[in-house]
Amino acid sequence: MNIGIPKEIRPDEFRVGLPPAGVEILKHAGHVIFVEHEAGVGAGFSDQEYEKAGARIVYSPEEVYGRADLLLKIARPLQNELEWLRTGSMLAGLLHLASARKEKIDIMLKNRITTIAYEQIEEADGSTPVKKPLAEIGGRLTAHIAGHFMQNFMGGKGILLSGVVGVPPAEAVIIGAGVAGTSAARAFIGNGAHVTVLDMDLHAIEKLEERVPEAVTMIATQKNIARTCAYADIVVGAVLVPGQRAPIVLPREVVGRMKPRSLIIDMSIDQGGCVETSRPTTHEHSTYVEEGVIHYCVPNIPAAVARTTTHAFVNAAMYYILDLANKDFETALRETPALEKAVTTHDGHMRHMARFNGEGGRDGVD
Repeated sequence: MNIGIPKEIRPDEFRVGLPPAGVEILKHAGHVIFVEHEAGVGAGFSDQEYEKAGARIVYSPEEVYGRADLLLKIARPLQNELEWLRTGSMLAGLLHLASARKEKIDIMLKNRITTIAYEQIEEADGSTPVKKPLAEIGGRLTAHIAGHFMQNFMGGKGILLSGVVGVPPAEAVIIGAGVAGTSAARAFIGNGAHVTVLDMDLHAIEKLEERVPEAVTMIATQKNIARTCAYADIVVGAVLVPGQRAPIVLPREVVGRMKPRSLIIDMSIDQGGCVETSRPTTHEHSTYVEEGVIHYCVPNIPAAVARTTTHAFVNAAMYYILDLANKDFETALRETPALEKAVTTHDGHMRHMARFNGEGGRDGVD
C-alpha cells in the first residue's frame, strides 16, 4: 500500500502524522511511504531521518495526497487538501467531523473517501485508546496555560496558582471527570491550586476521587456549575463525547456572572466547544475577552509539545494503523471492532457521526 504523510498546514500545527520510527515499522511490513518535504520539522524530525527509516521524500502536497492509498494526518484537512485526495482513498486523522462544515463532508462523500477518526476508535470497554494520550497531554498543559494567562502582563488577575502563606491559592473548576479532566485536576493540584471537578457521571467522579483524592467533586447540575463558576479563577471545560458535537454546559449568562479577568480554557473546542461564548483560537492568537472573561480556545493544545505528542499518539495508534495498512478494509473492521466506530465516511455514505451539524467552528471558520 502507498501511505502518505503530509505536512500539516493549519495554523500552529507542529505535529506530524507519523514519526520516522512509525515509517520504519510500515516499511518492514512491505509498504511504500511518501513523506512531504519538511513534514516533521515542527516535531523535530528531519527529512534525513525519514529517508533513513525508508521513506521517499516528495516536494509538493499534491503529490503526497495524490499517491496515497492511505493518508495519515493529525488535523482535520482543509478543503483544498480534501480536493487533492484520490477518489476512493483512505484518510486517518483527528477529524472531529461532527463539527466540520457541510461542504467538506460533501467532498468526502462525492469522492468516496473513507475517513477514520482516531478520536472515535473505541474498545469494547468504552475506552478510546488513541484519544487518551492526547487528552492526558492537553489536561496536563492546562495548568501551565492558566499560570501564564493569570499573570498581569497577560491581562490576567495577577494570581499565583499556589498562593503563598497567608494568601489562598487559585480556585480551579473543571467540568468533566474523564481523562482530560482528571489530568487537568492532577496538574492544578500539583501546582498548588484548589480544585473542584464536576461531572454528571457518578462513576466517573468516583474514579477521579480514587486517583485525585485532593479534589473536591460535585454532580454537574446547572445550579452547581453556576455556583462554582461564580467563585472560580479558572474554569476548564473538558466535556468530550466521541463522534458527537460537545454539549453546551456553560451558557453565556453563567459566563457573564464570573469574576472579571477570570479564565476559561475550553478543551472541547475541537468538537464545537462546551461554552456558549467559545470560538476557536490559535496558539499565536490564543485568547480573547468575552463578558469580561479571558477565553483560551485553542483546538490543538497538544501541538505546543509536538514531539512528545507525536510519539505518544503514534504509540497508541500504530496497532490500528497497521491493521488498516496490512488488511483489506472490511477484514480490518471485522477483526478489529474498535476501528468500526471510527469510520465516519465510507463509499459515499456517512457513518458514526451521531450529531453532525454542518456548521464548522463556532465562528463559522473551519
